[in-house]
Amino acid sequence: MRILTMLLFSFLISASGFAKDPETKTFLVLFKIEELKQAKTSLNQIEQQFSSFFTTKTYSGNSEPALLISIPNCDFDECFLGEFLVDTGLGQKVQLQKIAFRLYDLTENKDLHQIYLAKFEEDQSLKKKPVKPTRLATSNP
Repeated sequence: MRILTMLLFSFLISASGFAKDPETKTFLVLFKIEELKQAKTSLNQIEQQFSSFFTTKTYSGNSEPALLISIPNCDFDECFLGEFLVDTGLGQKVQLQKIAFRLYDLTENKDLHQIYLAKFEEDQSLKKKPVKPTRLATSNP
């Protein structure tokens, strides 16, 4: 009985060591400056609404304003994230997808990229034929 208990305990300890950590999903939300002005809101106001729950980062400058949202251990997709209500500051709540120009699931796109890259490398390796060494004929005078 003691051996069985020790065996079970060691199995549970080793199984937790090999357990996969829950994957964090990262979403990229792109905005158009005109649409933000039209909604009478700013990138910082939108970021503040998400930053209390998730890890966020904003980028603005010469390109379109962008918001990165990292959500740990979730089954969200970009459609579900787009349905989040955002307060525009005037007492109006608007869905994120109405304000945002584009929503991307960077985690899903990274996985797709890895699949395409592996498939491409496999195709390249099949196209390459092994080089056969040729023997040069030597003539003896």
